[in-house]
Order: sequence, then structure tokens, then C-alpha cells
Amino acid sequence: MKHWFAALALCGAFIPPVQAADAYPSRPMTWIVPFAPGGPTDAMARNIASQVGQQLKQTIVIENAPGAGGTIGAAKAARAAPDGYTLLVGHVGYMAAAPAMYAKLPYDPAKDFQAVFRFPDTPLVLMSSSASPHKTLPELIAYAKKHPGKINFSNAGVGSTSHLVAALFASKAGIDITSVSYKGAGPALNDLMGGQVDAMFDQTNTALPQTRGDKVRALGLTSAKRMDQFPGVPTMGESALPGFDVSTWYGLYAPKGTPAAVVQTLYAAYEKAMQDTRFTDKMVEQGIVILPADQTTPAAFQRYTADEIVKWSGVIKQAGIRLD
Repeated sequence: MKHWFAALALCGAFIPPVQAADAYPSRPMTWIVPFAPGGPTDAMARNIASQVGQQLKQTIVIENAPGAGGTIGAAKAARAAPDGYTLLVGHVGYMAAAPAMYAKLPYDPAKDFQAVFRFPDTPLVLMSSSASPHKTLPELIAYAKKHPGKINFSNAGVGSTSHLVAALFASKAGIDITSVSYKGAGPALNDLMGGQVDAMFDQTNTALPQTRGDKVRALGLTSAKRMDQFPGVPTMGESALPGFDVSTWYGLYAPKGTPAAVVQTLYAAYEKAMQDTRFTDKMVEQGIVILPADQTTPAAFQRYTADEIVKWSGVIKQAGIRLD
């Protein structure tokens, strides 16, 4: 019997141990971008994904799922397995403004997602046509107060950032404006340069080349501070509307239930990627603002998302913006 137990023990020594679970990430990840390729959200996502993928030593595939202002892609991400391999590139439109614009949203930004990290912000610049008589922000506001509804603001579409920020601006300034929606920022900007509309908000990175020409005039920045890329252009806060500070923001979200360790791994990779000054300097040159680390953490981004939902809900209800 003793010999039998000894033989059994010896055989057991050759039984391979149970293999530990693969470390995350062990295979390529997918980041869902709810807009078409080539736009600002897609470009930002691809830039960040490239840097984070290098840190994780893993491929990140961008999957474009456009439609319904980004809500189709967001809904798809909300239904994904909470394993860290399918994530959502979030945007102020479908993660903060959508709940107030849609009566029936197929996902809940606050309940169906876990914030992972917040990308750098992109402020906007208010531009007027060079043919417009309004050469400063105070002049434009004064005219609008005397002539309600006479100032036309072009935007990239109903519910777009340019539309929402114009609504916020009108509310803060106490004026009535007429919104003219286009199918994208390009056509909206073309009509501004052609003098068919009076003004427009556009992201600093895409508006920068236009403001260096002679077709449009930069009246004010929506950022808290002036930007070197726009010499001589004041912030809207300092020239007319104290405290006015708004940007187009993006970030990465995981389906609710994703393990905390996975979220932390992703955030750590992002934090390390943002220490590459060659990468961040290029973004700054384009008018993009690099945020301090304490504003990009999962917890800080989760709180920020909740606050933004409340803020934009009030703006949208006052402006009467609906998409269904």
C-alpha cells in the first residue's frame, strides 16, 4: 500500500499545474467610434489608440459605427461583454447631451458605462464672416439684443457640439439666435466663409487654418485661457461672458461591470502615453488642451460625465432641441 501511495505521488508530480488566466490584454481590443472615419472624433480616437496600444503592447482596432448622432455605436458598446475588449470612444454629444434630446435612448450613459479615462479637450472658437459688421463679441451680442433672431449661426447638424455650444452661448448672453443646421462642419464653415451666415462655433483644431485666412474673423475662444495658436483672440469669458468655459470632450468608456483591474490597466497605459511630449506637443500645436492627470482618472471622468449630463439637459430643454 505504501508503494502504491508513493507511485501515485510520483505520478502527481508530473501532472501540469492549472494554467493561470492570461494577463489583460491578451488579444486585440476594439474601440467603437460612433462616427464615420475621417472626422474629428475618429482622428482623436486613432491618435490616442495608437499611443495606448504601444503601452499595452497590443493592437487596438477602431470600429466605426455611425448613425443617429452617435447613439447607435454607443448602444452597441453598452451591449458588449464587460471584459475590456470592446470599449466606447465617448463624446459630449451622445454621452451627455443625448439623454435630453431623445425621448427613448437605447442606453443610459450614467448606468450602462464605466468611465476609463478622459482624452484631451478641444475648445471652440466663435467666428464671424469677414463680411459681417460685427468685429468683436460685445458688438455681436449688442446687435443680437437689439435685433432678436436676426443673427444666423451655422452648425454641423442638430445636436452637434457647434449647435449645443451656440445654444449655451445664446442662453448665457440673453439673446435669441437663428440656428442653421448642415450635414457636417464642412458645409457650415463654407457658408460662413461665403457670408451666407453670420457666425459659427467650430473646434479650434479644425478652425485654426481658416482663422489665418481672410474669410473669417475669430471673435472669442470658449477656453478658460487664451491660446498661443490664436494670437490676439480673447476668451469669451474675459470679453463678455465671465465664467464661460466649454470644450468638445472625448474619453474612453467600458461597459458597466468591467473589472476594476482592467479599467486601471487601461488608465495606467493612457497616463504613461501622455508623458510622451512629442505626442502631446503635436496636439497642443493644433489647439488641443492637455488636461492635468487629476481630471483624467476613471473616478474624475465618471463625476465629470454626470455633471455634464445635468448641464446640457438644462441647455437643451431651454433651447427646445429634440431629435425624436
